[in-house]
Amino acid sequence: MAGIDESKPFVSINIAVLTVSDTRTAANDTSGDVLVSRIKENGHRVFDRKILPDDQGALSDQLANWCENPEIDVIITTGGTGVTGRDVTVEAHRALYEKEIPGFGELFRWISFQKIGTSTVQSRATAGVCKGTYMFALPGSTGACKDAWDEILTYQLDIRHRPCNFVELMPRLTER
Repeated sequence: MAGIDESKPFVSINIAVLTVSDTRTAANDTSGDVLVSRIKENGHRVFDRKILPDDQGALSDQLANWCENPEIDVIITTGGTGVTGRDVTVEAHRALYEKEIPGFGELFRWISFQKIGTSTVQSRATAGVCKGTYMFALPGSTGACKDAWDEILTYQLDIRHRPCNFVELMPRLTER
């Protein structure tokens, strides 16, 4: 049965948050603030938080650096998942993926469709694994970040979630 198995102990994980934007600053990064708040409220740790412009090279370098750090379990980016010329977050993610998790983007767009209708087709939200680190690319809106966290990540990043979750697979992500 789906849900939280209260008989299992909770496991806190380390999450890095990256806002991708040419205009956001620490003072107005509402999407990053939403993610940080929810991460902490759920009992996880914000290992690092940064804001970078829409530059694929800089994004790839930062993501690769975090993937090399064995203390970081999950990376969540917000912004740059649209279809304009400056939206390069998805390309930066996919260049690093060893395995893509297509169901994440599919589920995100299904949830989003119920709230914003066909406008959801403009989102290229994606997820994958790189060097044992989960990577999630979310749109830059606060609503999208709330939807992704509240309806997907809060469960998949909780080891007590049944029938399965991402956390229980962490020890096996780098096996060959």
